[in-house]
Amino acid sequence: MKRLQGFKYDPRGYAEYIFPWGSPILPAPGLREWQGECLDYIGSRLRNPATRYHPIRLAVASGHGVGKSAEISIIAKWAMDCFADARVVITANTESQLLTKTGPELAKWCGMALTAEMTKCNATSIVSTAPGHEKNWRADLVTWSANNLEAFAGLHNQGRIIVVIYDEASGIDDRVWEVTLGALTDEDTIIIWLAFGNPTKNTGKFRECFGRYRNLWAVMQLDSREVEGTNKAYLDEIIRTYGEDSDIAKVRVRGQFPAASSMQFIASDVATAAQKRAATHLPSDPVIFGVDCARFGDDHSTLAIRCGKDARSRPWKRWQGQDTMLVAGDIATQANLWHPDAIFVDVGAMGAGVVDRLRQLGFTNVIEVNFGGKGREAEWAAGVRIATANKSAEIWSSMRAWLNTGAIPDEQQVFDDLTGREYGYNAEQQIQLERKEHMKARGLPSPDDADALACTFAEPVQPRAVPAYLNPASYVKSKGFDRYEGL
Repeated sequence: MKRLQGFKYDPRGYAEYIFPWGSPILPAPGLREWQGECLDYIGSRLRNPATRYHPIRLAVASGHGVGKSAEISIIAKWAMDCFADARVVITANTESQLLTKTGPELAKWCGMALTAEMTKCNATSIVSTAPGHEKNWRADLVTWSANNLEAFAGLHNQGRIIVVIYDEASGIDDRVWEVTLGALTDEDTIIIWLAFGNPTKNTGKFRECFGRYRNLWAVMQLDSREVEGTNKAYLDEIIRTYGEDSDIAKVRVRGQFPAASSMQFIASDVATAAQKRAATHLPSDPVIFGVDCARFGDDHSTLAIRCGKDARSRPWKRWQGQDTMLVAGDIATQANLWHPDAIFVDVGAMGAGVVDRLRQLGFTNVIEVNFGGKGREAEWAAGVRIATANKSAEIWSSMRAWLNTGAIPDEQQVFDDLTGREYGYNAEQQIQLERKEHMKARGLPSPDDADALACTFAEPVQPRAVPAYLNPASYVKSKGFDRYEGL
């Protein structure tokens, strides 16, 4: 026991000492490189008094066969052996995964450890054999239900250690993630929250660990081909069969999130490319303002500015909890700066007031956009047009096609708004976007930035006049002019 105390802040040293590496029961020579890096990260946070009691959050997305279940088991056993009255909770995407894969792997590693007699393995738990501690010193395999979250809501262990581990985290309901946040509040407590899995979904909390919340999570993405001990021939077969950039290869081999979920309206790779693409426009391209208006609450008003393929060079503006007069006044200031050829304003919420105030200030090029109005055919892809259920679906479809060549701000908020929304079809087989209240039920905010950009596609806007030397008409002398005469 005294030796174990030396491993409290050294999980890698513990793993290398406590398991019989290179033996008949554990032929592997040692930890895989990425496993050691994870344990090193946890240890470095614990050895530093300044970070010891800050929640440690680590997310690992990988292809198949990299040893995720082994890493889960090693960390759980380390916590149980090195900390008195440790509380460990492990859950998975399904009950079957938890009870037939995660659980048996945990029991196997506990049985191989030199400290096997310190814990007792049950069907859904690993408990300490220390007399009188079996109720408080334990690792539990907990199945989750969106309607029964008490096991996560009541997870506290003041002054000791809490370890929460998600296996196949992409499939765990967002509400479980949210309730788990309640376990991060105990003072002077070591708190470790780990999420492992194949990146099967391009939406949800696991995806957001690598995007919106990447400032909170340490992350790793593992290509199975680069990990020791994986079946390279099988992995190469997947690549050859489906292609390096296919979603199957991304998820099952490369540890990358798929380009799009099954009903994701705008694919993530399309939005990412638009954020990295150089911003360009023609001299004749009109400057267009798109305004999405929100009154108060969590939503915000946004002004997006687009000039041809460039929606990045001119800074966007946002307002949180501001009234009609202030928003309209600020838009007027931006209009005097950029001289837009058209100002499209969403007339929902407080938008009608913004329209009236801008017209009162003398702007005659203000055009109302009614998201619920009749939708027209819109471009879906090059040469392909589709029917839309309403104006919102129409302008989002036009925006979706434009993103293949356009440039947008390289901001996480813009990316999340564009890629979070899903779609379907109505009875007339028209494209219909996911309702915003359904997005909020999934834990997503209203896509205010994306709506603002979509407004810039509400109606065609005439090109600006260009200097004579750029106008092709200037090079035609007369009706009978032959450009090849004299050659």
